[in-house]
Amino acid sequence: MLAGKLYNSNDAELIQLRKQAQQAIYRYNQTAPDEGAERAKILTNLVDCPTADAHIEVPTRMDYGGNLHIGRRFYANYGSIFLDVAPITIGDNVMFGPAVSVYTAGHPIVADVRNEDLEYGHPITIGSNVWIGGNAVICPGVTIGDNVVIGAGAVVTKDIPANVVAAGNPARVIRPINDNDERFWQAEKRAYLEAIQHV
Repeated sequence: MLAGKLYNSNDAELIQLRKQAQQAIYRYNQTAPDEGAERAKILTNLVDCPTADAHIEVPTRMDYGGNLHIGRRFYANYGSIFLDVAPITIGDNVMFGPAVSVYTAGHPIVADVRNEDLEYGHPITIGSNVWIGGNAVICPGVTIGDNVVIGAGAVVTKDIPANVVAAGNPARVIRPINDNDERFWQAEKRAYLEAIQHV
């Protein structure tokens, strides 16, 4: 499965691993808003996040959890879905809007093969400092570069280079993120800091 080749989704070992993940996700999704420590404990045992500071709002869904590799300061809003039959690797300082779906799973186009419960997965890599808007879908095999903004509702079917805004279905690069963006948002930040100093 992890090699990206066809595998049988009804394999007994895979079924058991999915059941374990489902139990953990069920417990995670049932935690109360003030049970942050319990959420963190469940998440630490479920996914690979060495800094143990990922914040994933409930509800969320995962196939296995163990194939999800998360960098520091990751945030996913409500309704995230991670179909991690292949590795999903996420860099530092990545934010997901609501209902973002990351799908490594794929199914053969030929029905006779698909109907035998054969499927495959291709890894997804998301760089650092990436913001993905609500209801975006990231498809199997995609790599998203650093410092990227993906627009809400985008369906990302191909790689996206670093330092761009991409949107649409299928997603395409709209424009680069440039020095004008840097100047504008730094000015907005300065205005914010000045405003709160006078409160």
